[in-house]
Amino acid sequence: MGTRTLRAPASHRPARLLTGLYALATLVALLLTLLARRRPHPFLAEGIFGLLNVPVAPTFVSVVVLALATRALLGRKRIGLWFVAVFQVLGIYVGFVALVPAARLPRTEMWVSRGELGRGLDIVSTLVAALALWWLWRIRHEFTGRLQRGSWGLAFAALAVGSVVTLGVAWLLLGAVGAPRSQVDPLLDTVLAVFGGVSRRTLALVPPWVVDVVAVCAGLTILAAVTLFLASARPRSRWSPDREVALRGLLARDGAEDSLGYFATRRDKASVFSPDGRAAVTYRVVAGVSLASADPVGHPDSWQPAIEAWRAEAREFGWVPAVVGASERGARAYAATGGMRVLLLGDEAILDPARFDLRRASLSPVRHAVARAARAGLEVRVRRQRELRADEVAEITDRAEAWRGGETDRGFSMALGRGGDAADGDVLHVTAHAADGSLVGVLSLVPWGRSGVSLDVMRRSPDAPNGVTELMVSELLAHARRLGLARVSLNFCMFRSVFEDAERLGSRSLTRVGASVLGFFDRVWQLERLYRANEKYEPAWQPRFLCYDDAVSLPQVALAAGAAEGFVRHPSIRNVRTGRTELDAEHLAQVAEISAPPVDVEGLGPRRSDQFRHRAAALDRMRAAGVDAYPVGAASVTTTPIATLGPDAWQAPRTLSVVGRVREVRDHGGVAFATLVDGESRLQVLFDAARLGRECLDRLTSFVDVGDLVRVDGTTGRSRTGTPSLLADDWRMEAKCLHPVPFRAFDDPATRARRRSTDLLVHPRDVELLRSRSAVVGSIRRTLGDAGFLEVETPMLHTTHGGASARPFRTFINAYGVDLSLRIAPELHLKRLLVAGLGPVFELGRNFRNEGADATHNPEFTSLEVYQPHADYTTMRHLTERLVRAAARTVHGREVIPLPVPGPRRDGLDALDDDGTQGVDLVDISGEWPVVKVLDAVSDAVGQRVTVDTDIDVLLGLAELHGITVRPEMGAGAVIEALYAELVEPVTMLPTFYTDFPVETSPLTRPHRTEAGLVERWDLVAAGMEVGTAYSELTDPVDQRARLTEQSLKAAAGDPEAMEVDEDFLHALELGMPPSGGLGIGVDRLVMLLTHTSIRSVLTFPFVRPMSTRRADRETSPAWS
Repeated sequence: MGTRTLRAPASHRPARLLTGLYALATLVALLLTLLARRRPHPFLAEGIFGLLNVPVAPTFVSVVVLALATRALLGRKRIGLWFVAVFQVLGIYVGFVALVPAARLPRTEMWVSRGELGRGLDIVSTLVAALALWWLWRIRHEFTGRLQRGSWGLAFAALAVGSVVTLGVAWLLLGAVGAPRSQVDPLLDTVLAVFGGVSRRTLALVPPWVVDVVAVCAGLTILAAVTLFLASARPRSRWSPDREVALRGLLARDGAEDSLGYFATRRDKASVFSPDGRAAVTYRVVAGVSLASADPVGHPDSWQPAIEAWRAEAREFGWVPAVVGASERGARAYAATGGMRVLLLGDEAILDPARFDLRRASLSPVRHAVARAARAGLEVRVRRQRELRADEVAEITDRAEAWRGGETDRGFSMALGRGGDAADGDVLHVTAHAADGSLVGVLSLVPWGRSGVSLDVMRRSPDAPNGVTELMVSELLAHARRLGLARVSLNFCMFRSVFEDAERLGSRSLTRVGASVLGFFDRVWQLERLYRANEKYEPAWQPRFLCYDDAVSLPQVALAAGAAEGFVRHPSIRNVRTGRTELDAEHLAQVAEISAPPVDVEGLGPRRSDQFRHRAAALDRMRAAGVDAYPVGAASVTTTPIATLGPDAWQAPRTLSVVGRVREVRDHGGVAFATLVDGESRLQVLFDAARLGRECLDRLTSFVDVGDLVRVDGTTGRSRTGTPSLLADDWRMEAKCLHPVPFRAFDDPATRARRRSTDLLVHPRDVELLRSRSAVVGSIRRTLGDAGFLEVETPMLHTTHGGASARPFRTFINAYGVDLSLRIAPELHLKRLLVAGLGPVFELGRNFRNEGADATHNPEFTSLEVYQPHADYTTMRHLTERLVRAAARTVHGREVIPLPVPGPRRDGLDALDDDGTQGVDLVDISGEWPVVKVLDAVSDAVGQRVTVDTDIDVLLGLAELHGITVRPEMGAGAVIEALYAELVEPVTMLPTFYTDFPVETSPLTRPHRTEAGLVERWDLVAAGMEVGTAYSELTDPVDQRARLTEQSLKAAAGDPEAMEVDEDFLHALELGMPPSGGLGIGVDRLVMLLTHTSIRSVLTFPFVRPMSTRRADRETSPAWS
């Protein structure tokens, strides 16, 4: 367990300081009273606190007064501030007493400090009191808590009655022991002296036990009066039908995240809503604590004002704010609003029905328990409460209550506290029945959004066979798909991490002791048994937290939470709520309407713009006129591409049929002109009523909008102004466009990436880039095929991730209950084919890496991997040059690549003209490419010699000098590569091979033949980015196993990019792999290099962050639509 906190606002710190001071003073006074022996000279603690006018003394009065003051300060009650102020005033009085003879002021021994040093402190404390009173006035706004209405009268009445009783007891006891009645006044003086700790005077005629009895009566009187005086006010926002309906509305809209959300409808909870009504905090006042449970209900954007409103109410009524069972997201919200401290309380068990498979070996205990229950003839039924008859609901409720026996009903944050209520129709009941139909077990689960349930009640008959609970849970998960359940929340296990950590090898002694202590209390609270009962289902554990304000309030908060959850008995907890707690027919109808699934199909889509609705109306008119806006294609029709219509096409009339997008339409009455576009080609079409017919022209102007795909049959000719035009004889709609195509304004990068189809229509040069990409891929295939390489395909779903150091995407196969990852590289499978003797092989395919998208990265990308037996990295270097040169010839017609000219670099389409060369030089690459050792390049970049033997501290200093981040697990080799990546790669423009990397960063590469600590690897860098890499492959299975084991240890230590041990690959390697060279080229980056564009331009559909699925958060149609 651990505590986390956000820094409290500065305005709260003085209040916390004052509260902490009095809490410490209370503890010190208690220890002095219980442990210290009475002496004439003051204790050091008395002097220190006396200087601050805090009445610490080894007396009963001191402990009680300080405890009551601390309690009031914890609740930020104004009366607590008055207590402190009175102490300061008394400090001034005591200072005055210290300056005058004691004979003038009788009974002053009750107030002054003992000893000569004490009198000096009394005088100094007068100045402290004056400053303290000024400070208290400054912070008075922090203490706004008010007392319960009528508390003055209650306290006075208790004091009066108690005083009378105390006097009566004293009177009777004096008579009983034969003492004269005149001893009552000395007796009371003695009692006050005992309280004050001044002395214990023995009365000649009064036995000591009489003094003790009267002292107890007086003490109880004072305690009762002050307790009633400081009692917390009752919440004004109690449960009401309207509040419950409002909470259910918030849950229906925004309750899918928190599994405990439905428990906010408990009817012993009060609620505070945010000013906009979109969120609420539900709570219960227990032992002076405003105890909220779980996360706020409602939209997260309104959580902060809801939390602020709840805290404001707590301060107004003098309650201590606290939260039990908050999720991590909720705990962060509570911590961010008011700086509450956060303490890990335990974990909630979450089951995923798709991953639960009783056939798994790890679930053998559950499977055996289920088999036992099934052999006993038990039948399980899974039904919603609304599907049950009233007598069945009553039986389930009564049996569950009877099986509880005399135990306290536990649960506040994870219990509904009611059964069989008419408003809970969506509650899911899992019932187990014996062969005779009798009920022997019950699980009741409340809704968790629309796709989950959260456990409320788990009960079984004492006579039920073993395994009944396991059978009910497994049957619930088996019916999950039918019920639409994607998640099931079971019990909340307090201190789970303590039990789990104690089981680990080498766990700390303190952890084991803590687990033993909790195990001892398991007899009463069943903490460990509850953990074991849930752990066998292999759930996902989600942490739950306790949030509190002041550290000194933690004991009071713990008491309140324990009482609310049923672990501790407390007078403020009543099992039966008084008053009407059921919803009437009107409110039940509102609940039914809220619970009904959404049927607004139109509301599920995006908001539509006026232009969309205008085009949809045109579509409706077409259909009403019997015109098919989306006709079937006809193979017999010959279409002439617009791009083929050169100047010769207009020399003589020719009949043809064209298809294009309408870029603009100009209606001149009897004549209309339309511009059709197809890629970068344009064509003017002339529609003449005299040629077409008036009706056909009217249909054109009525139905056609910009962006529509139309077919026009006509004859080539010219307009009156001599413009080459197609003279239309007929037209038809090929596809009605419901969104306008923004030909003139569509430049926002994010919108272009999201609306890729529109982007390609508006920017046809991107289509040419995609064609160039296709040409590059074809060139690679031809070059490798001509060289005798065989193209193969390997799996994309892997049981272990390897082949490269990267964070993988993970998924799960339901049929086999196995975790899988999308491949990050095909390397290991291709090497297994080399072992099998397939000879030179290559694969062009998709890889996936769980990383962000930027100008040079995409989560999924195309790579080329090539492996050639009996070759090395030098062989692969020559092959790479041939591949890149052949691709350059395919794109540019010669062996050149575009590289930026000196000056500011301009990215994207704006930096290019039609042939892609604006702002760049076409650099010849037909000659030999530079080959540079990595260590030489890094040495030149940092200005001093760097080798693999360079001291790590020197390397760290170089990294810090150049602002390069170094992770703790990085060794010298990784630091050298980081320097290379930051200082060498970005400034390399011409194609350059950087060779011989440190072994630490290349776990699959063969060691260098002559230089220890290096491997035979090169990176091809051009235009400031890595384009490809190649190795002399590691074929030693012993060395390879050692390196992969080291990688797996990094993965176990938390490195998400480290590779795992692939036993299938190692087994193949142990059969003997020929010495080989391996090559990898990023196809996307190669196309970027050859076309001088960003990665988004060379991908058909680059990854973009998906839009929200919530209608309120989805973007409306863009302004251009």
